[in-house]
Amino acid sequence: MIPFNQPAIVGRELNYIRQSVKSGWIGGDGPFTKKCNRWFEEKFKAKKVLLTNSCTAALEMAAILCDIQPGDEIILPSFTFVSTASAFVMRGAKLVFVDIREDTLNIDEQLIERVVTKKTKAIVPVHYAGVGCDMRAILKLAKAYKLFVIEDAAQGVMASYRGKALGTWGDFGAYSFHETKNYTSGEGGALLVNDPEYIHRAEIVLEKGTNRKEFYRGLVDKYTWVDLGSSYLPSDIVAAFLYGQLEKAEVVTRRRVDIWNRYYQRLLAFEEKGLMQLPMVPPECVHNGHLFYMILRSPQACLNFAKYLKSHGVATAFHYVPLHRSPMAKRLGAYKVKLPVTDFVVERLLRLPVFYGLINKEQDLVVDRIYKWFK
Repeated sequence: MIPFNQPAIVGRELNYIRQSVKSGWIGGDGPFTKKCNRWFEEKFKAKKVLLTNSCTAALEMAAILCDIQPGDEIILPSFTFVSTASAFVMRGAKLVFVDIREDTLNIDEQLIERVVTKKTKAIVPVHYAGVGCDMRAILKLAKAYKLFVIEDAAQGVMASYRGKALGTWGDFGAYSFHETKNYTSGEGGALLVNDPEYIHRAEIVLEKGTNRKEFYRGLVDKYTWVDLGSSYLPSDIVAAFLYGQLEKAEVVTRRRVDIWNRYYQRLLAFEEKGLMQLPMVPPECVHNGHLFYMILRSPQACLNFAKYLKSHGVATAFHYVPLHRSPMAKRLGAYKVKLPVTDFVVERLLRLPVFYGLINKEQDLVVDRIYKWFK
């Protein structure tokens, strides 16, 4: 069986875990946590990066830093993971779903302005499959209406839009290092603080609402509770594993993009015949090979195709149940919305295996099975 995903040891992860344990500091904000933070700041020219225990935690921190209040409206796509929404719902916000583009499956920037109201507080673009949203248009709109922009770049590490890293365009950005991501620590995430005005408070929110960092810096004699916050820091053991992955980030990215390109080149003929739609990457975007999908012509065809591949040793995966069709959306009253592109895509989208350890011979087998199915 060719798995859909398989995490891999790509460098010195295990050695770094051993170093972390021997250092005597395996709690939060240890030496490897600081190394990871610096790596991102230097690599992506980010103002401030704070490692978190998940991308969900990073989004929750962003919601606190934006001072989201009950009744505030948040604009986001329905075609995303639940964390994109739940981080703001927990603050009492109202979700305003916008449809996605047919080509990139990112939020349709042309539909955002029509749902902006006096209660709108933030726009949360999601960079699907590591392909950037039209951030220039989104930021222009946000500036006009004085809105926060919080990038859900869970899938966008090492990807860029117009030469600038995803996650560094908005007021805040959020990364994920879940085991399904390109660079992983099992669980984990990071908050990118792109406005220096919020760095000090972000450090407090990260430390459970205390001024502990000021204590470590010798600025106060004791640290205490000063603001909202929670236990958002990861263990330094987790950071040690992640740092080993980050050191090989370029190698991992090249391999995943190579896998992506091989799929695209060998399946393009099916798209040209109208049998499927393949991913599209706009010229202003550089993707990271996070995932490769195909959109089939009908829901039944997609279901049958997935069953066929599974029966022939190839694991595939569908993707999100769109949030506006979820039980929680009904409870929140956020389900009465027409999103034709989203509804069309989710019934027909199928993802193929993409992971660092996928060898060419295995990928050739996947493509061979696809050819036999369509034949």
